[in-house]
Amino acid sequence: METAARGWVPTVAVVGFPNVGKSTLVNRLAGLRDAVTHPEAGVTRDRKRLPCEWNGRRFWLLDTGGIDIADEGELARDVREQAQRGMAEAEVIVLVTDGRAGLGAGDADLARTLRAAPQPVIVAVNKADRPGDEHLTAEFHKLGLGDPVAISSTHGLGTGDLLDRIVEALGPVREAEEEDDDTVRVAVIGRPNVGKSSLVNALLGTDRVIVSERAGTTRDAIDTDVEVDGRRVSLIDTAGLRRRSKVAGTVEYYAQLRSERAAERADVAIVVCDAGEGVTAEDLRVADLAMRTGCATLLALNKWDIGKTDLEDAKARVRRKLRLRPAVVTLSAKTGRNVAGLLPKALALADRASHRIPTPELNRFVADAVARTPPPARRGRRLRLYYAAQIEESPPRFAIQVNDRRVLTRDWAFHLENRLREEYGLEGVPLVIDFVPRTRRGGRRAAAARPAEAAAGEDGS
Repeated sequence: METAARGWVPTVAVVGFPNVGKSTLVNRLAGLRDAVTHPEAGVTRDRKRLPCEWNGRRFWLLDTGGIDIADEGELARDVREQAQRGMAEAEVIVLVTDGRAGLGAGDADLARTLRAAPQPVIVAVNKADRPGDEHLTAEFHKLGLGDPVAISSTHGLGTGDLLDRIVEALGPVREAEEEDDDTVRVAVIGRPNVGKSSLVNALLGTDRVIVSERAGTTRDAIDTDVEVDGRRVSLIDTAGLRRRSKVAGTVEYYAQLRSERAAERADVAIVVCDAGEGVTAEDLRVADLAMRTGCATLLALNKWDIGKTDLEDAKARVRRKLRLRPAVVTLSAKTGRNVAGLLPKALALADRASHRIPTPELNRFVADAVARTPPPARRGRRLRLYYAAQIEESPPRFAIQVNDRRVLTRDWAFHLENRLREEYGLEGVPLVIDFVPRTRRGGRRAAAARPAEAAAGEDGS
């Protein structure tokens, strides 16, 4: 079941024939650029929600794929089904048409369906790009859906009138739930055709997103809110990630940007890999991208029912190649094996990333780490560690006061980071450790803060 980020908020579905400018209109009304737009027809395939507000009234805009009732292709049928589900869950429907192309057979077919819909339907005649283009709406009265509104999604003409009509059709404001800021955002990312959308549907228990054997079916980041163990989770399905050089200038390039942005706003990334191929160099690149966005990471070997990957070899490769050392789990979206436990694992990972280690405990840990493995001498000097504190969380960031950062070696810094992961269960969580040179003033304060930090310095001498 989908919910809004701030309790119940009504939904407005934007539908129409392919390439009439639905996504451009949604971006214009929402004041964002989140929906993928491109001159090529059929770019939007799944349903995508964007928040919108007009005159103090909040609602979701639901962008949908182009509906061509006459097209009997498999992908067209899937897109049509997704759009129909979007219309079924909406409180208001906006039918977008192309004023320049005129009334088409596809518009008439869709209007025939919408006349039986229980929701209010507003006809928006798009591409009325110049003042005085209102005459383009004349023939669209034939659709039998009321007075059309002339708009230009590109230039914004008439969009205020359209929003007024939408708010009027929504009716009185319902009592909304209180704001909930505890939502955990989980992005499902990976290479094309590894089963991301199949996994999302398996997690949701419904065909929320289109699944096809054709690589690149998903072209947008699709958010769906679910509840797991009493907690709200925003699950984000994404387009397949490839090297940008391979998709430059194409629709996939813009879809890729949306996927990267999804990782940036997620708390946890589930990196889906194909168990038949094992953990490839491209999978590692995707996981590294998640790490660089500050996102906690979990690797999921999908298609385990048909894969022959050696799990221990895969785990060893991940530990060797990825600094985060994320956990590797096996599952099958097709059979449902291990799917139920995946989101609880993601929630636990998000909790660890947001945990704050008390300063006294952290200093005891640092002192013990120095005692067990002292920093090596460099240039005739040895690193001394005086005081440690956690200064941020999600992801965790630590500041450690030292005598001279120049004598710190890369290997010992990685050693301390790995010890921190092992001690506090932070495998898969990005860590930042700042080694801060002690100033004179800071030195006096550090000297007074006994005994833990002083012990760390003595052991590191």
